[in-house]
Amino acid sequence: MTTVNELAQKYYSSIDFKNLRDDTKKQYQYFLGVMLDTDVDGVNIGKTEYEDVSSKSAKLAYDIWCDRGISFANHIMSASRILFNYALRMEHVKVNPFSMVRRRATERRKTVWTKEHMRVFLDAAYSDFKTRNIGLIAHMAYEWCQRLGDMRLLTWDAIDFDNARVFIEQSKRKAEVHLPIEEDLLDMLTQQEQDFGFQPYVVPRPYPINGEYKPYTLQKLPKYARQVMDEAGLPKELRLSDLRRTGTTEMVEAGVGMAQIMSVTGHANPQSVKPYMKNTFTSANSALTARKIHGKSIASAAKESDIT
Repeated sequence: MTTVNELAQKYYSSIDFKNLRDDTKKQYQYFLGVMLDTDVDGVNIGKTEYEDVSSKSAKLAYDIWCDRGISFANHIMSASRILFNYALRMEHVKVNPFSMVRRRATERRKTVWTKEHMRVFLDAAYSDFKTRNIGLIAHMAYEWCQRLGDMRLLTWDAIDFDNARVFIEQSKRKAEVHLPIEEDLLDMLTQQEQDFGFQPYVVPRPYPINGEYKPYTLQKLPKYARQVMDEAGLPKELRLSDLRRTGTTEMVEAGVGMAQIMSVTGHANPQSVKPYMKNTFTSANSALTARKIHGKSIASAAKESDIT
């Protein structure tokens, strides 16, 4: 018989896994690693024969993961389902025990940074060479309203310095966006190119590992950013992942049209942008001011018509 650990190794050697993007492979391996190391009622899942993994043990494992965060648990659950779906297709198992577990809904985050929060964070991050690249990842994510994962993997061939533009192919939906680079960010990228242009990544970890410069992992980046935020005295509820939401919300409050917002964020469906549309004083004031201006223009036009 074969254990779940051995099943995972079969999956890692499969065409299904090899066809994934490198970053996706690392994520799956990380989350599957957590699943394999989980003990349920004193029994390690990884050492269990895969046919003996029941929906009950999958549910108990999920409850354990939820203690570390519902979003975290849902990522592990998704990776575990993919592993056992592979086992189903290869006729190793007859059922997928993880498909029977109902996942908990995560509450949509609404936290946004203020401009002062952003200034304080960038001042702190940019003041030290060890954290400068973390600051630049945050700066780009906020300025361009992009996901952190795409920023940490950004390569120099995506940046057109002559025309101050960046091209990004988003990893989540493969959307392509072409964005301008503002002057202050362009200055930072120009300096960055002088310091790190000898290797492919725009914002790698600042020191090589085994002689090679590598991107921050999705697990390490929030940890290091949290240290910068704590040292800068920023609120605990802030996360780097809020920066895409923050920039998009600012566009909404500025009255930017839906089509223009989608051309920046890469969303294909207006429904995906709706969560960013908050009822704020700024947006309400902008709407009512536009209404008054429109009303005055209509009244002026009517007076001119009466005169003529």
